[in-house]
Amino acid sequence: MISARPERVAAVIGDPARHSRSPAIHNAAFAAAGIDWVFTAFEVPAGGGAAALEAMRVLQLAGLSVTMPLKAEVAEAADSRDAEVDVLGAANCIVPLGDGRLRAANTDAAGFVAGLRADAGLEPDGLRVALLGAGGAARAVAWGLAAAGAAEVAVLNRTPSGAQAAAAVADAAAQSGNPGRVGTTDDIAAADLVVNATSVGMGADSSAPCDPTLLRGGQVAVDLVYEPLETAWLAALRRRGVEAHNGLSMLAFQAAVAFELWTGAAAPVEVMRRAALAGR
Repeated sequence: MISARPERVAAVIGDPARHSRSPAIHNAAFAAAGIDWVFTAFEVPAGGGAAALEAMRVLQLAGLSVTMPLKAEVAEAADSRDAEVDVLGAANCIVPLGDGRLRAANTDAAGFVAGLRADAGLEPDGLRVALLGAGGAARAVAWGLAAAGAAEVAVLNRTPSGAQAAAAVADAAAQSGNPGRVGTTDDIAAADLVVNATSVGMGADSSAPCDPTLLRGGQVAVDLVYEPLETAWLAALRRRGVEAHNGLSMLAFQAAVAFELWTGAAAPVEVMRRAALAGR
């Protein structure tokens, strides 16, 4: 049980941040692991990323999760950066190194791959992937899949330059070869895995990131959107016999990676998944 005066404090920063499920996920994890920490949310607007890291040092916070619009700012302001942060230009996790220095990490790539394995029992090695979108989330997915051995990551985006940038991330992460390339709608039908890494379908938006009829039974689809838990696109895919999953597992597993970076303890993943599903 978390005490009234916890030993350490960790937090999520961003704008908005108070809607985040991260406090529920991490506080459940701390309680399950018997770690006397508490996790909260701080609203930090654009331009405040560097100042937030200075406050982290002064207050000796145990860790920070970072959401939009601060991921690039904190990556730049940290003392050291993991390899994928340098390539992605974004960090979603700040880890104190114990000497006042702060390390920028990105747990989204590992979180996506772990969620894919948990939800679909699918190993990325050798997969043909159609990736919809080229923003920060898409680039993290491209990195994670390519690093885990995906044979092909075809990126579909409204702007060719964005697609090329995300495809280059896949190439940078690959152990060998160049799996990233700009894709077309033909790649959706040919893919083993189709990932929506855009915000299309979030909230009250009932539009789809691509025509559901491009997919068929036997394919796996992941929509990184998790509010709502079932988007109109996911519902349409399931009616077509496509195995379709939302982004909640990615949220839980990226949090689990952050938990382990901060605490050095094994994350209670199932507890975190249940807390993610329960919400705030």
